[in-house]
Amino acid sequence: MPAPRTAVVVNPVKVPDPELLRRTIRAGLAGAGWPEPEWFETTVEDSGAGQAAKAAENGAELVFVCGGDGTVMACVTALAGTDVALAVLPAGTGNLLAANLGLTGDLATAVEVALAGGRRRIDVGVVGDRCFAVMAGMGFDAQMLQGTSEAAKKRVGWLAYLAGAAKHLRDRPMRVTISLDGGKPMRRRPRTVIVGNVGRLQGGVRLLGDADPADGRLDVAVLSPGSLLHWAALAWAVLRRRPRVPSMETYTAERVEIRGGRPQPRQLDGDLIEPGTGLSVSVRHRALLLCVPQPDGDPDLAYDVDAARRAAQDVRAAAEETR
Repeated sequence: MPAPRTAVVVNPVKVPDPELLRRTIRAGLAGAGWPEPEWFETTVEDSGAGQAAKAAENGAELVFVCGGDGTVMACVTALAGTDVALAVLPAGTGNLLAANLGLTGDLATAVEVALAGGRRRIDVGVVGDRCFAVMAGMGFDAQMLQGTSEAAKKRVGWLAYLAGAAKHLRDRPMRVTISLDGGKPMRRRPRTVIVGNVGRLQGGVRLLGDADPADGRLDVAVLSPGSLLHWAALAWAVLRRRPRVPSMETYTAERVEIRGGRPQPRQLDGDLIEPGTGLSVSVRHRALLLCVPQPDGDPDLAYDVDAARRAAQDVRAAAEETR
């Protein structure tokens, strides 16, 4: 049986050492007896969707994506609905999907995960012509991203988002109506509404404990803290993984409609999109073939990656030899 054809979509702005990336991928593929990959770089005009689509058109069976959340989301959008597997290589400071896979910061392990053959079909959320794998949000979560500088993220990583969050804790709530699967609109005054496919945020924080990325449904969290004390109680309950979280309602649905009166910041998979007065989200069941660590058994994607990390030692050694 011939070895799979592969391609790499990389955002050169987000990769601190492009040569290390090339050596690591080449060493891993060579060790497994796989052929050289086809390489694509993202551009200002195309953040990865066109490159991933071209890779699939050229016959790639597996596409490595290395970049920030926006690059990963673009490739998810291009490959959803195909049989081409997506392998996420951590880069940037956000990388929500990589974090949910337990792959933050380790290229060699992420390459080994793809080579080991763990595959899982997961749902994707759809907003307009874009797909996301982790979560969409409107309100405070997007404000937090908006208030976090690139310089701070490079300096302290995901902890920089805490400073971005602090700037907006006292902002006034939104006025929205939320409809689930075409049901009766619910009027709420939340700080944020998050529509999730998986449950973990940065730092391993699990916001949506029951989220299953392959159940054909999206998990909805409506956060409505009215004071700093409410924020503190909410954060403590989330960190302690309490079954009931104050100031937070949760639901599941296949279609979510959020409508408000004034434009609000919005985000998909940790990447800001244009502000809007609403957010319409639907689900595509098991649309994305994702490379995952073995064994494939945990529904929230946070698999044990110890075996992949051990195997990655050989990939690192081979990459060093080719310097």
